[in-house]
Amino acid sequence: MVTIVIPCFNEAHRLSPGPFVSFLGDSADLFFILVDDGSTDQTAEKLEQISSQTGLNSTVLRLGENHGKAEAVRQGILQALKDGPSHVGYWDGDLATPLAEIRTFIDYGSDSTRKMIFGSRIQRLGADIERHWYRHYPGRLIAFWINVIIRLPVHDTQCGAKLIEAELAGKIFAEPFISSWLFDVELFARIIALHGRRQAARMIYEVPLQRWTDVGDSKISPGYLPKIPVELFRIYSKYRKDMH
Repeated sequence: MVTIVIPCFNEAHRLSPGPFVSFLGDSADLFFILVDDGSTDQTAEKLEQISSQTGLNSTVLRLGENHGKAEAVRQGILQALKDGPSHVGYWDGDLATPLAEIRTFIDYGSDSTRKMIFGSRIQRLGADIERHWYRHYPGRLIAFWINVIIRLPVHDTQCGAKLIEAELAGKIFAEPFISSWLFDVELFARIIALHGRRQAARMIYEVPLQRWTDVGDSKISPGYLPKIPVELFRIYSKYRKDMH
């Protein structure tokens, strides 16, 4: 069994049962935990609609108040682990990464040496990756500094599509994260702290996505951008002694 967490906050305007129903079909090996992170719109109702139309393949986890993406994902993962899946993961609710990519991730994860599979929004021939330049280029600058911190040749830590072996997930999601939006960086740091950088490089596998669409309406406000270097420094300060 593979369980995917879908964190949502005020996403009612773009949530629909259709993509989930179409993707799941008669799947018996996939389960979704749809997390409502204290939304103030009709998100919870939309998630209940998705759950009702996908039957035994999903459930809704309602958080009483807004905790931010990192904690919403973490709570969903902890809930998922209670049912003993082989892998857990998380996927952005806007489905910028199509659900069909989950099957690709599962195929890559069948190699037991790969403990974390994550998507990479690499623009290349033969792929349909739509990123606006004003998000792409700042993202590349941020990626540079992330690589400086974790010292791994990762192209895209921030893609919201990841699949993780359950045993490893139980360790790296056990504690709350420093950053609500850069918690992905902390996942890498925690794996390095647990297993060392060389072993982490063997365990983590980056998959170029075949399709990704910039749906806009980002939850990250322009005012947050100046805070990114500060949060990266906080992450570096916390994990640098353990990342060997």
